[in-house]
Parts: sequence; C-alpha cells; structure tokens
Amino acid sequence: MKRFILIRLIKESFLFAYQEVIINKLRTFLSLLGITVGIFAIISVFTIIDWMERSIKESIASMGDNSVYVMKWPWSFSQDLEWWNILKWPVPTIEEYEEIKQKAITAESVAFLIQTSVTVEYRNNSAENIDLLSATHDFDIVRNFDIEKGRYFSINESNNGRNSAVIGAELADRLFESSNPVGREITLRGRKLLVIGVFKKEGMGGFSDEGLDRVVLVPINFTRNIVNIRSESLNPMIIVKAKPNISLPQLKDDLRMILRASRRIRPQDEDNFSLNQVSLLQQGFQSVFSAINLGGWIIGGFSILVGGFGIANIMFVSVKERTNMIGIQKSLGAKNNFILQEFLYESIMLSIAGGILGLALVFFVTLIINWKMDVTITLTTGNIMTGIVISSVIGIISGYAPAYSASRLDPVEAMGTTF
Repeated sequence: MKRFILIRLIKESFLFAYQEVIINKLRTFLSLLGITVGIFAIISVFTIIDWMERSIKESIASMGDNSVYVMKWPWSFSQDLEWWNILKWPVPTIEEYEEIKQKAITAESVAFLIQTSVTVEYRNNSAENIDLLSATHDFDIVRNFDIEKGRYFSINESNNGRNSAVIGAELADRLFESSNPVGREITLRGRKLLVIGVFKKEGMGGFSDEGLDRVVLVPINFTRNIVNIRSESLNPMIIVKAKPNISLPQLKDDLRMILRASRRIRPQDEDNFSLNQVSLLQQGFQSVFSAINLGGWIIGGFSILVGGFGIANIMFVSVKERTNMIGIQKSLGAKNNFILQEFLYESIMLSIAGGILGLALVFFVTLIINWKMDVTITLTTGNIMTGIVISSVIGIISGYAPAYSASRLDPVEAMGTTF
C-alpha cells in the first residue's frame, strides 16, 4: 500500500512539473537554450573525435599492425636520436630489399616502395598533385586494400616492368567521370600507362588524408627507367610483414642484424636506419585525441555551466511565481518531499529536453557534413547516452536548490504571498 502511494505521489509530482513546462513556453525555451548549446558543443566535439579516431585507426590498420617499415627517418624521436645525425643516414635501397627478402626468416612478405607527386592526363582531362606509388609485387600483401574494378598486377607485369597502373577512385572520377577506366591509357611524365584496376574508395579522414583515392600505383621495374629510385626525395622504404606467430620485436631483431651486416656497421656504432611500426603512430595520435577530448569538455563545460545557472535562475523565478500555490498544496496535505520532487522533475525535464535538442542539432549537422563532404560521421549511441546523462545531472544540480527552498516554505506564509 505504501509503495502504491509513493508511486502515485511521484506520478502526480511529475504531472505537475510537466504541466508547468508546457504552460510556460517562453520560460521553457529560455531554459533549454543554454543546455542545448552546451550539449551541442560537447557532443559535436566527441562525434568529430570519434570519426577522426575511427578513420585514422582504419587507415593505420591498413598499413599493417604486424609490419615493420624500414626507413631513413623515424616516426618518433627518442632522446638519444639527433636529427642532424639522421641527415647523414642513407636511404633504404632496392639491393637491401633483395637481401632482406632472401635472408629474413621471420618475414612473410617484403615490398620496396617509392613515392612522388605527378600530373596525370587522359585526353583533355588532367589531375595535378597525384601521388605516384611504385612498388614491388608484394605491395598488395603488406598494405591492405580492395580493388573495386579490374585487378592487381600479375607477377610477370611486376617483374617485367609493364606499363600498367592501378589508380585511385577519386582520380578515376576526375579523369574518366562516369566511364570505366579499365583498359584505357593515361599519361604521366610523357609515358603511357594502361589502367588495369581501380582501388575501392577509402575516403577522407585517415592518416594519409585520402588513402589510395588519389594515387597511381605502378611496378617498380617500370619506374626505375624514368626516375632515380635511390633519390631521397622519393622517400624510399622497405615494408616487411611478419610471419604468423612472429612478434614484431622478433622481426625487428632479424631486420636489424641483416641491415647492420649489409651496411657494415661496427658493433659499437648505432643503427643508421629506422625500424618503424604502426603502434608508434597509434601512441602519438592517442595523446592528440586526449588533448582534443579535454578541450571539448572545457569548451562545452562553460556552455553547460551557463545553461545550468540559467535553469537554476528560472526555477527560482518559478518558485516565486507559484509560492501561493505551494502554500495551498501544503495546506491540503502535500509533503515537503512531494514539493521538492515537483520542482526537481521540472528542472530535469527542462535540462533533458535541452540535451535532446542539442543532440538533434548534432545529428542534422552530421547529415549535412556527410552529404557535402562525402564522409561518414555518425552520432553514436555512446555519445547520445553521454549527452542525456550530462543533461540529467545538470538538471538535478541546477534544480535542487530551488526545489529545496520551495519544499521548506511555510504553508501559512506561502498562501498569503502575492506575486
């Protein structure tokens, strides 16, 4: 029986609060505004961070979390590395690639890669600042990607340096518009290349901006006839993928011994090459995301703080307006707890409504951005719950003081008050 009475009192308190929210539309709107802006600021930052983090992780994962990148420059600097010494280091060579391929017993596959910027032409269409990637045949093993149209190079095409190319999806749209690029010839640096495949679109937001969307991939044995593949400006690297059940430290130790022997580095001397791995990038980006996350909390926190004060102020006004009604309710037997709940529910409803409105704004903004920029930003369930929880907490904190003051009013004095 007591439980039934308690539920009934809570229901009546909620209905009283709901009626006040509906009746006082202007006051409700003003209360919503601050919370709406605050939730929009916080959740929009979280949503963008989630998209960036997801895209970058996907892009980094495509580089292979079980691969080692043999390069001149490290992806992260330790205290014992000085950049002026690294300047003297040689770049990886095609000969070292061959040696690693023959001697690395922990490697499943090895690829040599260079890259530069070129202008690509097809008839009257051209695209500038396109990345020319040139690699040995195993590039499709050490780097994850999908072919949407056509195919990858055959082993004979790679070894013989055939004038064949696999191009990115955005480049294909730019040069060929709606027609199929496969089987057509493009021109770069005066050379004709037959398009045999098109990469599946990877989209923006990743570690490498647009991934393979704006690239031309050609066999290394074709490129070595038109550029100096030993040039440091081409950023040569050797990508080594570990065998199953082989850890990256094991692979790195194997590569270190091979490279030190190949470069005749004395035992007391330091390495003059870098063995990079994806985890170095993940650690670097994690600290960046943490800083941006904190910034989002600070920016949105100020907005929500203002919104919370706004709700508290308007709730105090509401208590003042309804002082006479509170006195009547108490004279009819309403308990302090009933009055407190009534105003607290009103504050929470206002805050949650503002939060929901802020979440709706974030959702519509993501739809517009996705449509305009061809990206995939989503408002996750986690962020929705975060927004609602924050709104509820702000509603409780902001509304408790006005609700408590209302519950403590003397019924005789309250009935005699005029506003």
